[in-house]
Amino acid sequence: MVKTLAALLAAAGLACAAAPASTPTPAVPHGVTAAGVAVGGLSAEPARAALEAAFARPLRVGGGGTLDPARLGLRVDAQSAVSAALGATAGSRIAVPVRWSKARLDRTVAALAKRIDRAPVRATVIGAIDDRPTYSPARAGVRLDRAATAAAIARALGDGTRAPVRLVTRPVAPPKPGLAIVVTRGENSLRLYDGKRLVRTFPVATGQVIYPTPAGIWRIMDKQRDPWWYPPTYDAWAKGLSPVPPGPGNPLGTRWMGLNAPGVGIHGTDEPTSIGYSASHGCIRMQVPDAEWLFDRVTVGTPVVIL
Repeated sequence: MVKTLAALLAAAGLACAAAPASTPTPAVPHGVTAAGVAVGGLSAEPARAALEAAFARPLRVGGGGTLDPARLGLRVDAQSAVSAALGATAGSRIAVPVRWSKARLDRTVAALAKRIDRAPVRATVIGAIDDRPTYSPARAGVRLDRAATAAAIARALGDGTRAPVRLVTRPVAPPKPGLAIVVTRGENSLRLYDGKRLVRTFPVATGQVIYPTPAGIWRIMDKQRDPWWYPPTYDAWAKGLSPVPPGPGNPLGTRWMGLNAPGVGIHGTDEPTSIGYSASHGCIRMQVPDAEWLFDRVTVGTPVVIL
């Protein structure tokens, strides 16, 4: 019995000696970060959970908004990053493989642009002082740089620290004011300006005292080459007159630039001796070559200030 007990104890001792000790769970070396997220000292599962939680946080966007990474189709390969971190040396910085939907990112950037973009405002003619046009203030616009913003969001999607995304915008200069006409009835003159720069001055005929050329801010609304002249039915002076086809005797000359002032326009004339006087029935007469020169330069919408 003693021999048997001794044998059993010896066998048990051998069995204990052969059994391995419990294997410690491997941990990420200290100081290791993965895409900015500290995972040093963590075992595999906590490290993976920390990475997934960090990348699930919303992106902060300039202007106070946020973007949900899931809506951009973000996919994070946290397992590959953890495997790399476990085999890294202390203090290493590990990249985290991520993917997202380019189509969703493009739609997101387009939505941001719709909210941020602001068209520039052109200076417009609001009057004239000393025969020179005066303008409302111009205002620059703003345009989101879509390519740069998409790149910034893409960088942020791959960064677990979720640093704020700065939206990249560009100023948009307002267009130049363009051409403007100033007619001064007191001196029977027409001046063409390009912005504030005087281009050319012409002598004209303006309306008689009983048919004055209307003062105000108008625009060219109609342009015609070789126009017909039709007698205005609302004026007694034209009663009984017949339409005149294009030709040498046409009262409008060869060019007509109608204003949005009823019945009033800038045109040539078959009475060149009337230029320089208040002689018309409200229109602005020019020498035929002058009217043709002006016609070729102005457009529908050109402002006309009559003083």
